[in-house]
Amino acid sequence: MHAPASPSPAIDLAEVSLTLPSAAGPVDILKGISLRIPAGQTVALLGPSGSGKSSLLMVAAGLEAPTAGSVVLAGTDLGTLGEDKLARFRGTHVGIVFQSFHLIPTMTALENVAVPLELAGRRDAFARASSELEAVGLAARAAHYPGQLSGGEQQRIALARAMAPQPKVLFADEPTGNLDAATGAAVADLLFDLHQQKHTTLFLVTHDEHLAQRCQRILRLKDGVIVSDDEAGA
Repeated sequence: MHAPASPSPAIDLAEVSLTLPSAAGPVDILKGISLRIPAGQTVALLGPSGSGKSSLLMVAAGLEAPTAGSVVLAGTDLGTLGEDKLARFRGTHVGIVFQSFHLIPTMTALENVAVPLELAGRRDAFARASSELEAVGLAARAAHYPGQLSGGEQQRIALARAMAPQPKVLFADEPTGNLDAATGAAVADLLFDLHQQKHTTLFLVTHDEHLAQRCQRILRLKDGVIVSDDEAGA
């Protein structure tokens, strides 16, 4: 009998480099990073400011093309996709939560959550959006606009929007960075609760050691290179 094939990793980076132009000449942001993250794993990426954390997230999520190397996300080589196909792929396979919530101010909470579903042509966009708002405890805020909500509520809506398409991978870039400690802790709890319920792979960029320790694996980045890769105490 053959052993069952192991499932392909959720994120597979091979020799990824990113060089960006600057006034002083080209700057090497990421330097030959190779990384495999199994499906369903929770991973924290730590490192000092300017180490390339957000750039690594942007490349892994398909928002920035690497200068060299390959990015395979949920079994698809992103380098083989044109802009339109890449945008469609991200819309159905990738969820992203940023430090600043990026909600559309002229849309209600419900409309904000429904946006990626509508773009993907889902007929049940508003029904799904409604159930995602309920999952983050904000069903009562469905008709409110972002300006009428607290920072914590806005981040929970951003999280509901990211999870609504049922992505294979959820990327979170300093998701508690703009929140006070208590609100940040509540949003973090919600992030891990949703991960447990939906078995989504979680890739979390943070400067918070305590938050990182909740992940199964901790990567540390320095000067564009991964300098350590440890199983955490989660």
